Amino acid sequence: MIKTSGLSKTFPGGVDAVLGVDLTVEAGEIVGFLGPNGAGKTTTMRMLTTLLRPTGGTATVAGHDLLADPRGVRRRIGYVSQGGGIGPATPVGDELLLHAMLYGMRPGRARERAGEILERLDLSGLESKPGGALSGGQRRRFDLAFGLVHGPSLLFLDEPTTGLDPQSRANLWDHVRRLRAEEGLTVFLTTHYLDEADTLADRLFIIDHGAIVAEGTPAELKGGTGTLDDVFLSITGRSLREDRPTGDPGPGAPDGTGGGPVARAADEGR
Repeated sequence: MIKTSGLSKTFPGGVDAVLGVDLTVEAGEIVGFLGPNGAGKTTTMRMLTTLLRPTGGTATVAGHDLLADPRGVRRRIGYVSQGGGIGPATPVGDELLLHAMLYGMRPGRARERAGEILERLDLSGLESKPGGALSGGQRRRFDLAFGLVHGPSLLFLDEPTTGLDPQSRANLWDHVRRLRAEEGLTVFLTTHYLDEADTLADRLFIIDHGAIVAEGTPAELKGGTGTLDDVFLSITGRSLREDRPTGDPGPGAPDGTGGGPVARAADEGR
């Protein structure tokens, strides 16, 4: 589902954010991509989702070449960013319907598909509410709905449960597990909650200073002793890191990465 070879990104000014990442993700896996702030994980994810163009290496994502066929990649993947993109004043059902139509669905099919996703995520009946009237857990599930409405085979989740209470986190992951079990969805996620990664992920990749420094199942990485937190700190150290390398414009910058779910869908449909 994902295969990269030497994937790299150097920003203006000579800042090497990602240094030749090699990884493989099989269909139907839930894979955790871990690393300290500034390690290169979000830059890698933004490359894999076509939001940043690599400066080196190759990648195949959801059956399409990342550089030669970015439109094909966008049609096959879903992406839920760290901050989400639900507007505070617009009814969320209207946004979801427009999002589906921007993927090329006819209005009737878009309404049908939106209804299916809302029911699956326990969001039916909330369509008329503006984003600002939803709870944190409801907003995050709507973010998930935007990422799933076009039926992707691969879903990217960038720190999807940050700021959620334990009940909302557990509820969100119950939905993701069910989607994987029932539809064979492949999930590639970043998270700073290592207990979450330990529980959910089939395999883990740890990136530090732009390179993969460890990979394996949670059990393999722990080696039967300690916690995943212990392993993570022993590999990456305890020093604080910057949030992103200099030169990365970040979400919302004029490289097409921001603008909410509708803007992302329009970009994905190009």
